[in-house]
Parts: sequence; structure tokens; C-alpha cells
Amino acid sequence: MNNFKKNALSLSIKGALVSLISVLTVPTFAFAEEGEQLDPTKLERIEVTARKRVENAQEVPVAVTALQGEKLDVYSSAAMDIRFLNARIPSLSVESSFGRTFPRFYMRGLGNSDFDLNASQPVSLVVDDVVQENPILKGFPVFDVERVEVLGGPQGTLFGRNTPAGLVKFDSVKPSQDFEGFASISYGSKSTTDVRAAIGGGLTDELSARVSILRQDRDNYIDNEAPGFEQKDVLGGYTDEALRLQFLYEGDDFSALFNYHMRDLDGEPVTFYANAFKADSNQLGGENWQGRDTVFQDSASRATQQVETEGGSLKLEFDLGDFTVTSITGYESAELFSRADVDGGYGADWAAGCCGVPTIPGGMVFESETADAIPDHEQITQEVRLSSNFTGNFNYQVGAFYFNEDLTIESFAYDPIFSAGDEIGYVIQEQETTAWAVFGSADYQLNDKTSITVGMRYSDDDKDYENERTESPLPDFLGAPETAVGSVSTSDSHVSWDVSLSHKYTDDINLYARVADTFRAPSIQGRSLFAFDDGISVADSETILSFETGIKADVLDGSGRINASVFYFTMDDQQLTSVGGDSNTAKLLNADETVGYGFEIDSEFMVTENLAVTASVSYNNTELNDSSLSVPVCAKCNVTSPINDEGQAIVDGNSLPHAPEWIYNFTARYSREIGSGEFYAYTDWSYRDEISFFLYESTEFTGDSLFEGGVRTGYLWDSGDNSYEVALFVRNLTDEQQAIGAVDFTNNTAIVNEERFTGAEFKVSFF
Repeated sequence: MNNFKKNALSLSIKGALVSLISVLTVPTFAFAEEGEQLDPTKLERIEVTARKRVENAQEVPVAVTALQGEKLDVYSSAAMDIRFLNARIPSLSVESSFGRTFPRFYMRGLGNSDFDLNASQPVSLVVDDVVQENPILKGFPVFDVERVEVLGGPQGTLFGRNTPAGLVKFDSVKPSQDFEGFASISYGSKSTTDVRAAIGGGLTDELSARVSILRQDRDNYIDNEAPGFEQKDVLGGYTDEALRLQFLYEGDDFSALFNYHMRDLDGEPVTFYANAFKADSNQLGGENWQGRDTVFQDSASRATQQVETEGGSLKLEFDLGDFTVTSITGYESAELFSRADVDGGYGADWAAGCCGVPTIPGGMVFESETADAIPDHEQITQEVRLSSNFTGNFNYQVGAFYFNEDLTIESFAYDPIFSAGDEIGYVIQEQETTAWAVFGSADYQLNDKTSITVGMRYSDDDKDYENERTESPLPDFLGAPETAVGSVSTSDSHVSWDVSLSHKYTDDINLYARVADTFRAPSIQGRSLFAFDDGISVADSETILSFETGIKADVLDGSGRINASVFYFTMDDQQLTSVGGDSNTAKLLNADETVGYGFEIDSEFMVTENLAVTASVSYNNTELNDSSLSVPVCAKCNVTSPINDEGQAIVDGNSLPHAPEWIYNFTARYSREIGSGEFYAYTDWSYRDEISFFLYESTEFTGDSLFEGGVRTGYLWDSGDNSYEVALFVRNLTDEQQAIGAVDFTNNTAIVNEERFTGAEFKVSFF
């Protein structure tokens, strides 16, 4: 096992290097200089802030992919939530067992499948320069966004703790002195509406503002056909509203940007389909599967999900000539209540045996109607940064960062069989996290073609946690105490660092190499509800050492762009969560070592003035190396991992959950002038390889490969000071139907991807 499939590693690196070499054989030329007329056959320059300053993406020694403009609008159409990013970017996967909130991000195979509201993730999310730490904050809707940047690999030097896998960064459209805005409305399948609007402009010569709004609605459309619980249109709907208000003051040597944002979601949780798999298969079509529009649940009528988030930030910049001082103050808060029929069925094996209670065909070990809540949450962040603006070969930035979070979590259990959903279990958790850091990064131009960047960050992280169970849902004959109290504190510090070398091979080809180290701070889990004790588990810090090299090339006289990277990493003490298993609980673990390698290739071409295409591919291989690591297994599935004497699955040598080896993505846009406007047709397709839902491997819980595509066609025209667009679109064009997640502790319950969606949109933009 320690040989780590060297032949596969060699082949993957060779394959990526062949792709890089092929790039060098393509004739390359410089882009048009700034100020020259834009050539419609040339690609636009993409500017990113991956290193906390505006730079050409082609010159940044980091694997960064940016989504912006029409592609971002198309991906997020059909009232999609943030999960539209899944498999749309090399090495990036996104999934959720909560629905439109609590997304879980995976990059280069690294992620966290933990469903606890206290879970940390190795992929950080930063929105308008403020880190969104709690998983509920990460689900904020994507609207009126200028750009999404995805940074692969460790990003601990400039962005801090909990970034060993990478970073997803959202930047909203900012206010400006120019008066402009838009309004759009779309209507589609399941009576779904998506309304978006924004307006902004100058209020005075120095002060500008922008307000952006979103409202997404869908009626309930899923019927419940469980005997005795029949009800039409009980699940699947939501109303999701969001607002962003910004003010920007710009003086001669000072600017201030204020951002206020809020979200109000009232809907249903993700839908669980009990025993949806065929026998000994991962294919949907079991005896309880009648399609996405039908469930068989005994508590569907009580399912609900309500989320309220609110926050603000203030970014101050002082231009001191040779230096710029930046201060970013952020505040975030969240409230949540989410209740669901987690088992996805009705009855239970034990209730059928003792009392003749009807139970869903295929059975389930026990029932699970639970709820999780965040009644109180506050997050405060403060960053101060000094950046140099020297004209010579040397520049640097130094700064300090502070983070504080107070979090309260409540967990509830209910009895859906004998008391129509009365509460039978309750746990409250309290946690305070305090973290601070000092950091610095320096750039030095070694010669006309080569530069080096060195960064370092010292981080300190402290958590104080306690929980109390006042009511246990477990029956008395099992011997579980009704009450339990526990507490734990963790503390750790780490020095993150990175060194990168950038070399301009030609005017249009940049080569880079990067070595980086960072950590994820200790995590605490308190799943006391179904435990016999306080349910507390702790995972120590995980650390990663990553090696990466890549090429960024502008080709075909500026009409094409090809970027590629090859990477290899080792992670020590990776934090893992043993989710579910044969009991409705979860436990944190540390794996001795995780090794990963792969490559990413991203390309974009203006084939003609009227045809643009993009294509990307990524390969990721991950492997757990820990001969002593074992986890509980499912209640009723066919486990294919080895089983030890304690009945647990040995996961040594397994790949990580929700870590596809291959991800492909392709888009094409064709346009043509017709009359006084432009007709266009746009299509996008994504593929991700098969995945395992859990740490152990099994027949039922191996997700098949997922291939989804969409088409959008429309007409654009100008009239007066306004521009207009009408469009028709289809998402999941082939109506691909796959399980994308599962529940394993009581039966073989599936979470299924969105079905085909058709819709129409009208948009007006004004200037």
C-alpha cells in the first residue's frame, strides 16, 4: 500500500506533461496593448485578487480559475443555489444533505462530509473579503456577483486556517459613479420563479451606492404516498430572499466600502428517499422508488427549513504613496431551524416486530425524525494589512488577523410512530472560537523573466466547547442515561508558509512552481443526542505539504488560453468524520496520512468571431494510509471493504468520500447578428466520475458517474439607453437521474440530483 500506485502516478504526471508540451508547440503572440480597439476574436484579460491585489490571472503562480460574466449567469440560472458550482471547475465538487443551505466543498479530493452544524471544512469560502466560517453562512445565494475565483491547493499564508484544500472566493459587483443596473425574471418547471435586480450610481462626486435583490420561489411539488400519511404537494418548495446594499466613498487618497447583506429562506429540507436502490445495486429503482416527485414518509408534513443570516463589512483603504493600508472589519450572524424525516420512510423494524406497526417495504432498523437549530450565532473578523507599492524589484505585504465566533446549536429528536412527532430528545451545544494571526508575503524580481514569492503566517486557534443533553431519545432498556454533560477545550498554533517561483518563458507563456504548507485547526464534534455518553469527539490539527508546477499560456495570437498544473500532496492527521454507520451519530477521526496527486487543464478559445468554446479536465487520486483506521458500517448495505473483528470496515487504501477521479467540463457559445440585435445559443456540459458516499466502500453507496448538460438560447438587442434579453433554457437536458448522497444508519436512503428544468427569462439592463 505504501508504494502508492507509482505507475498510476507516473502515468498521470506524464499525461499532464504531454499536454503542457503540446501547448509550447502552438504559435503564441501577444495580446493587444491597452488602449487599442478590442478585437472580438481575442480573449479578454482576466484579473483576479488571488494574492489580495489585482493581477492578471495568467501571471499569478497559483492554480486559479475564474467564473464571470455570461458563464456565471448561465450556471446559476433555474433558481439554482450555490451547488451549481459542482463539477463546473476543475477538481471542485459541491454537495449538501441539507438542501439549499450548508454546502460542502471538495477540492482535489479533500473535503468534509460531516453534517454537523459545528463542522469545519478544508475549503474556505470568502465573500467580499470576509471569511464565512460556519457552514450555514456558506450557502448565501449567488447574485449580482462580478467574479468567482477558485484557488487550488493550500492557501494558508494570506487566507489563514482551514484552507489546506483551497479557497472559493466571491466578489460582488461594486458601486461606481456610473448609473447602471438591471432587472430580470425567469419562470420555469415546478412553478419556479427567479427575480433579480440591481441598481447603482453616484450619489455625490465621491459617494456611490448599489442595491441588489434576489427572490427565488418554488411551490411544493412532491407527494407523500405513505399509507395513512397521504398528502399532495408536501415537499420540495422554498422562498429564498436576499439583499445586498453597498456604499462606496472614494477620496483622493482614501476609500471606504460598506456592505450590508441579509438572507431569509423559508422552505423544505433536502428530500430523502427511503430504500430507493435496487437490491444489491447503486441504481435507483427499488420497490419504494417512484421518481423524484413521490416519497413514502411518516413525518413529511412536519418538515421545514428556515434560515436567516445577516452581516456587514467595512473596508477602508488609505493610499500613502509607497504604501497602502487596508482594514477589513466583518460581522456575520445566522439563525437556523431544519426538521426532516431523515430515514425517508415510515415505521421501523422494531415497531413492526413488537406492535405490528406498518413499515416501509425493505424495512429500516429504526425511525429518525430530527431537527437541528442555530438559535444564536455571531462572527467578528478584523484584518489590517500594509502593502508596498514600490517601483523596484521588491514589494511586500504584512498584516494581522482576528477571528471570534460564538455559536449555539440545538438538536432535537421526535417520535413519528406513537406520538405524531412529539419531542423525545434534546441537546444544546455552546462553542466559542478565538483565532488570531500575523502574516507576511514578499515578492522579488530576480531578473526580467523570473520572480520569487515567499510567504509566512503564524496562526493561533482556541476553542471552548460544552454540551448538555436533558432528554435522550434512546429507549430505557438500552441503558442510555437521560442526561449527560460534557466539555472540552482545544488550542493549537501553526506556522504556514509557501514559496513560489514564476518564470516568463516567452511574452505569452508563464511557468510556475509552488511549495506550500498549512493546517486545519482542531475540530470538535458533540453528537450527544443518540450517544450513551456526552458524544464528544475531537480531531487534532491536520497539516498538508503540497508541491505544484504549472504553465499558463496565451496562444493563437490571443485567441486562445491554456492553463495546466500538476500537483502532489501529503496530509498528516487528516480530519475525517465517521458519518452515520449503524447508529444515528458521527465521530471525528484523524488518519495517519493521506496522499494525493493529479493534474488540471483549463482552456478557452475564440474559434471565430461568433464561436467561443471552453474545455477543462482534472484528475485526482487520493488514498488513505492508516492500517489501524476503521469505521462503523451501514445498517443494510453490501459492504465491500474488509471487515475487522469488531465488525467495522477497514478503510486503509480507500479513496476519500465525494472525491471523483475525473471531472470534465465543456461550454460553447455561438452568436450571430440578426436584425438590430444578436441571436445566441449556449451549451454547457459537465461530467464527474463515480464517488463513494462514505469512508467505507459498498455496493449501494457508490455514486455512479454524473453527466449533466444545459442549453440556453436567446436574443439581445438595444433600444434607447437600455439593452434587453429574452432567453429559453434547459438545465439537466438529458434528465440524468442519479443518487448524489445517502443516509446509511437505518436503511438505504438516497439523495437525488435535480431533475430536468425548463424555463424562460427576460432581462433589461439600463445605463
